[in-house]
Amino acid sequence: MKSGFVSLIGRPNVGKSTLLNTLINEKVAITSNVAGTTRNIIQGIYNEPDYQIVFMDTPGIIKPINKLGKITNKQAMSLVKDIDCLLFVVDAPAGIGKGDRYILDILKKTESPVILVLNKIDKLSKEEIMKSINEYKDLYPFVEIVPVSGLKKDNTSRLISVIKKYLKDEVRYFPEDMKTSNSKYFTISEIVREKLFNVTLEEIPHSLTCHTIFYEEKKDLIEVHVDIIVDRDTIKKIIIGKNGERLKAIGTLARQELESMYGKKVYLELYVKTVSNWKDKEKYIKELGFLDF
Repeated sequence: MKSGFVSLIGRPNVGKSTLLNTLINEKVAITSNVAGTTRNIIQGIYNEPDYQIVFMDTPGIIKPINKLGKITNKQAMSLVKDIDCLLFVVDAPAGIGKGDRYILDILKKTESPVILVLNKIDKLSKEEIMKSINEYKDLYPFVEIVPVSGLKKDNTSRLISVIKKYLKDEVRYFPEDMKTSNSKYFTISEIVREKLFNVTLEEIPHSLTCHTIFYEEKKDLIEVHVDIIVDRDTIKKIIIGKNGERLKAIGTLARQELESMYGKKVYLELYVKTVSNWKDKEKYIKELGFLDF
């Protein structure tokens, strides 16, 4: 029996969350085309009879512009040290950017083995993949370089095989049937946030969050209340939409996914609230579940 903790690190929008969902074959992290969708550390658990991998999906590392940004960066940084293995995930078609080089400088401070994961190879030819490998291999002493497509599930089984070589512990940390350690409150909030991005597309900035304030499970029904927190009334109006139609669409999509997930009817109430500059209010950030490491 072997087990270990593995962190996914990289700049925003390189596909870390999509890759995590693919690796454990279940949706535990929300995804969208909005950079920086992941804000908290998401745990995904991969189980086999003889080993267990606990994946930690971290927020994308960027230069912070507010208190929340500083906290999410610290969350990601905290998982560079004292980890069994690091997956440095990059957007292979995009090439090496300033954000990638910044993270490489951070990785030089860790003693953990680092595997370079070239993601989105479904968009590249074999020649372009080899070119990308050659560009990265001289920048850092990676223990392995694995090209994958998290979206298309290409070469992900090989990535699992490579990770297994670096598992050190001899204890199973979580039950075999467990796919994530995230709470129901957190999962529900994230699903609502994902649907917000899906419905509003590019119309709203990334300055919103969701907070599940009530959860009650009955025999044939789950009742859930979720606050949608924005920092401006103009954003609140966009989310609600004309005659509340957009908020209703968001609620319908979220409810349908929750019903599929929990196998029960779901009664979902959504409330949109304006809290000016909430991302810079430390007390409020902590109340919403963002931990300052």
